[in-house]
Amino acid sequence: MNQSDSTTYDAIVVGSGITGGWAAKELTEKGLKVLMLERGEDIPHRTGYKHEMTPPWEMPFRGEGDQAYWEKHYPIQQHSGHLTEWTEDYWVDDSEQSYETAQEPGFRWLRGYHLGGRSLMWGRQCYRWSDYDFESNARDGHGTDWPIRYKDIADWYDYVESFVGISGAKENLPQLPDGQFQPPMALNAVEQHMREEIFKTYPDRCLTIGRTANLTEGKPEEGRVNCQYRNICSRGCSFGAYFSTQSSTLPAAQKTGNLTLRTDSVVETVIYDNKTKRVTGVTVIDRKTKEKLTYNGKLVFLCAGAFNSVALMLRSTSEAFPDGLANSSGTLGKYIMDHAGTLGVASIIPGYDEHYYHGSRPTGVVIPRFVNLEENDKPYLRGFSYQGGAYRSGWTRGMRQAGVGEAFKDELQAPGPWKFVLTTFAECLPQETNRITLSDTKTDADGLPQLRIDFAFSDNEYKLLAAAKEEAAKMVEAAGGKVLFGSDKPNPGGSAIHEMGGARMGKDPKTSVLNGYNQAHDIPNLFVTDGAAMASSACQNPSLTYMALTARAVDYAVKALQAGAI
Repeated sequence: MNQSDSTTYDAIVVGSGITGGWAAKELTEKGLKVLMLERGEDIPHRTGYKHEMTPPWEMPFRGEGDQAYWEKHYPIQQHSGHLTEWTEDYWVDDSEQSYETAQEPGFRWLRGYHLGGRSLMWGRQCYRWSDYDFESNARDGHGTDWPIRYKDIADWYDYVESFVGISGAKENLPQLPDGQFQPPMALNAVEQHMREEIFKTYPDRCLTIGRTANLTEGKPEEGRVNCQYRNICSRGCSFGAYFSTQSSTLPAAQKTGNLTLRTDSVVETVIYDNKTKRVTGVTVIDRKTKEKLTYNGKLVFLCAGAFNSVALMLRSTSEAFPDGLANSSGTLGKYIMDHAGTLGVASIIPGYDEHYYHGSRPTGVVIPRFVNLEENDKPYLRGFSYQGGAYRSGWTRGMRQAGVGEAFKDELQAPGPWKFVLTTFAECLPQETNRITLSDTKTDADGLPQLRIDFAFSDNEYKLLAAAKEEAAKMVEAAGGKVLFGSDKPNPGGSAIHEMGGARMGKDPKTSVLNGYNQAHDIPNLFVTDGAAMASSACQNPSLTYMALTARAVDYAVKALQAGAI
């Protein structure tokens, strides 16, 4: 039975993650009545983080998890790098939420279906993109030209950074523009040494503290206090010290009285009216009762995560759009991307054994892109950046070294040698063959067609990783370190958890799905503001750009709605 809510909302927001939260906040604060739909369960701020404060000795497997259970239910999600016994409930059950991909290397689709989405589990790294990124497609001819440039989004970066609360250091780098930062977290002694020594040899390379959505100064007016340096952010943070939907945008939206939130609501299709050339609402499956419902809205914002938003559009076929909603260009589902990542270098740094650190800092260091900036003078296109940091190994190093007896145990009670690690993030070129389609025969736990993800890194990404490995080793050796190993082989696609594309922005409606305001070329009251909109991947984390684009799109949409242009 299909029931209809008689209410016509001013806007419907699909998804409650980073972009869904921002869309709801901005729309409600501008006076619109908004329905937010989340396919997963409700996880209330503070009370919903059931293992946040649980010590390891109270966990059945001491935090390590039941490996046999993980192999059955999380064979893909366990590779996220963030899944632990404390957080396993936040990640989808792979046995229920299946998808198709090639056997090797395949694509790791890493997800969380619950209120807040991956804003609860994300790595919180927040970096602006520059015109080196927004102009790259036009410069080398790979992908479609972005319809925006840095100047179009700079003020929106300011706006979201001020609300989110991002700690970081200003470095005056054109390839990584500075932002509205709270005081930076401190580099440790070895990181400071590496910063200075790398700069001496390579003045064009800057090691700086990671810019992270963790407060170093509290926001008491928003019920958020400063970071406690626990580095267990992915469990959920009752202090509100890192940015999440629950701690930040959702309370702001609810404060207006204009938000209706419905969890356990799987959006099946977006409804299109061929007479008005507009979308009119969505059909929803109640995840618990399996009842089908219809909700009506004047605006629809898709914020379900790149691949889920694209899948929803592919499911929403009609006589006008037989190949997917707003797909007159034929590009819907194509040109998906993820950063090519690998361990660039692992090393030992001698000479600092008298130094240590305290607390568990929830960010590392970053070395921004330094190749192919003014001139593309390398045997590869675009560039790469690094993230990592320095640390002293603890007693667990004893599991990998020979030794027995009391003296060996005593030695393990002292800190081990200083390690310095750099992980590479390389830009992924947009390719038409990297795409999402829907299965004709297989469905997931909600009865929706499974996604088929076809993805492979190109030769250019392999060249980038090889160059990054070589340059990382040079920097470590220049700073007096000893290289242990590195890699130039990418982790499987999806491993960076930065999936992008599939409904890309562009200037030309014949080669793109969205315009420069995240508005569908074909349907003026449909907006897609998550990672699906990206036309290229850059080599830095994309979440801050998603948030800025979402706030900008809402501002445009509301003005157009009020002017009667939508």
